[in-house]
Amino acid sequence: MLKRLLHVIPTLDQGGAEKQLVLLASRLPRDEFDVRVCALTRGGPLEDVLHDAGIPLTVIGKSWKLDPVAYHRLKQEVRSARADIVHTWLFAANSYGRQAALACKTPHLVAGERCADPWKVTYEFMIDRHLTRRTDAIVVPGGGVRDFYVRHGLPAEKFHVIPNGVAAASGDRQVSRENLLDGLKLPAGSRLVAAVGRLWRQKRVKDVIWAMELLSAVRKDVHLLIIGDGPERWRLERYCDRVHQDGQIHFLGHRDDVPSILPHLECLWLASSYEGMPNSILEAMSGGAPVIATDIPGNRDLVIPRETGYLVPVGDRAGFARHTLSLLEDPQLAHRLGDAARTRVREHFSVQTMVDRHAALYRQLAGD
Repeated sequence: MLKRLLHVIPTLDQGGAEKQLVLLASRLPRDEFDVRVCALTRGGPLEDVLHDAGIPLTVIGKSWKLDPVAYHRLKQEVRSARADIVHTWLFAANSYGRQAALACKTPHLVAGERCADPWKVTYEFMIDRHLTRRTDAIVVPGGGVRDFYVRHGLPAEKFHVIPNGVAAASGDRQVSRENLLDGLKLPAGSRLVAAVGRLWRQKRVKDVIWAMELLSAVRKDVHLLIIGDGPERWRLERYCDRVHQDGQIHFLGHRDDVPSILPHLECLWLASSYEGMPNSILEAMSGGAPVIATDIPGNRDLVIPRETGYLVPVGDRAGFARHTLSLLEDPQLAHRLGDAARTRVREHFSVQTMVDRHAALYRQLAGD
């Protein structure tokens, strides 16, 4: 008998959790799982992937932090789905979704905590602890996220660590370096570094701007590509105009062709102050790019120092510049780190492994 599974997530924007949900929902075995997705607030670019995979999607339209009307609509959706398992993702969906599932007497609840969230305040942790008492399992991408929530009072035995998965880089999506540089309107021979992700404070994009300013003092052939969009973009562009005058930093906004760019990078930079398991690192490693990232939980699960890249303290702008200069001056080192990164992703972070481990958890909960 098919197991009915309902996923609830705030949006279908181009975020890390959203990408993992779409990969999972579209690849679970159809002969075992009848999958539906509910977006609590709004849809987004990733809803097209669900549509192409034939996954039903409902958008609730939550408008306010406390929105009784949206909660009522969500309960109706949960009741209509008659799900055996409701799997919620991120705080808003974890709160609204689990409460609605409990009200509808859903047999099994799974919550997804995707990041160590230092922004949460006391009452939000109280909500987490209260709902966890009646939650069967909490899925996290890495041990750092688990440890964070255990320190805030959630029971360790409820956690299941299932690392993120990333699809292997596809050769038919790549472009030549010459065509890429021409499309970016950069000089032939330019060396490329990228920072990929949502432009908001967690990502500390000002640090990579300053790191590039330091690096540009000794290398005029290096260009930093800041790929992504978000609420901080206009502030960051204004900041960049004040501190950098050499034209080596480029805000590219959201792009659908990131996989074709990654193989041409000297390295990827990620300066975040906190993470869960960043897809940007996984995708860069899959494309064979070394990674320089902050030494925080989540990044540590992926980057092996001096083997697949480097870890630096949060705020260490000079560290980003220094390690990048080492890679630029030692092509053999860069090639070795890139190959090791690609191998690590292929062996430990495949999409199929992520899907298989979720499916095993769902079977366990359903009693199979």
